Amino acid sequence: MIKDKYFRLIFIPLLGIVIPFFSGIISYSLYSVPQIIAINFYFILLSFCIWSGASFIHSRIRFLFNNFNNPIVKVFSVSLIGGLFGAAISGLFSIAWYKISKENFSWPPVFRCIAFSSFAVLLFTLTYEILFLGSQRNLYSKIVDQLDWERSKAEMSALKNELHPHFIFNSLNTLSYLILNDPKTAHEFNSKLASVYKYFLINKDRELITLDGELEFIENYFFMLQIRHDNKLHLSTELNNSHGGTLMILPYALHTLVENAIKHNEFTDANPLCIKVVLNGEYIHVINNKKPKLYSVNSTGVGLRNLGSRYMLVCHKNILVETTENEFIVKLPIIKSTLNYA
Repeated sequence: MIKDKYFRLIFIPLLGIVIPFFSGIISYSLYSVPQIIAINFYFILLSFCIWSGASFIHSRIRFLFNNFNNPIVKVFSVSLIGGLFGAAISGLFSIAWYKISKENFSWPPVFRCIAFSSFAVLLFTLTYEILFLGSQRNLYSKIVDQLDWERSKAEMSALKNELHPHFIFNSLNTLSYLILNDPKTAHEFNSKLASVYKYFLINKDRELITLDGELEFIENYFFMLQIRHDNKLHLSTELNNSHGGTLMILPYALHTLVENAIKHNEFTDANPLCIKVVLNGEYIHVINNKKPKLYSVNSTGVGLRNLGSRYMLVCHKNILVETTENEFIVKLPIIKSTLNYA
């Protein structure tokens, strides 16, 4: 239930004074000051009973109407029950008041007291519904964000689990060939392979890494890709090195985009796949030339979608995807930090 301590401290006494005053149920000239104070405490007790009862109804009865999809029906139902409760309690207190007071019994003040009490319950219900729905929306938003984060982590874990066996198998085959045919390149390839796998192990649970660290990884990784694909791939970077290592990026972000470009495009010696990483304004642009494969690619789109979800969850920014006749462009938001992640 919503914490309403301050509402109670202010509005229960105020309601206990206002209801009898406007209903005309008290002839103040008949009583002394101490008696008027005692009478006000009596009607503050009425106010307390109305408030507590309406609060109980709001916290308990409203859940019986969860099957109503229309919130207006739900609020009306809770308000009606609360109003009937307020009318009944104020009616009983009003009649009891006439029994113990110096007043001559009259129905109009009783009806006015009931009407004011019911109106107070209506205001109470509407106020609590606004506060309750607001707190529920914040709670649901946090739950959805948490679920999105868990889904994103699960998808990323699945991608990494798929990557490692596939990556190691291809790399070992390439390394085996190089050892027999080009020992010098095999030594360099083995060094790059160790650096790439070290990156996977160190950064698998991190949310952010420095752009410099990610670029070092992608250059090592790209060297291995060029060996495997006979230099049909080209990578270039256009970065301003004055950022001092304070620019951050999500781990595997560039890797995801490089793999996406290789997966969806044809490339040959005559028409290589060219990938550029450009620091431009508030975004890191990853650009590749387009030459879609002639056959359909079995793609779920998880990689790019997952990358967008991770950016939204980590820094609340969207990645931007643009496509032209000749280029496919993904813009990754720049994340600035003074922390040393890598």
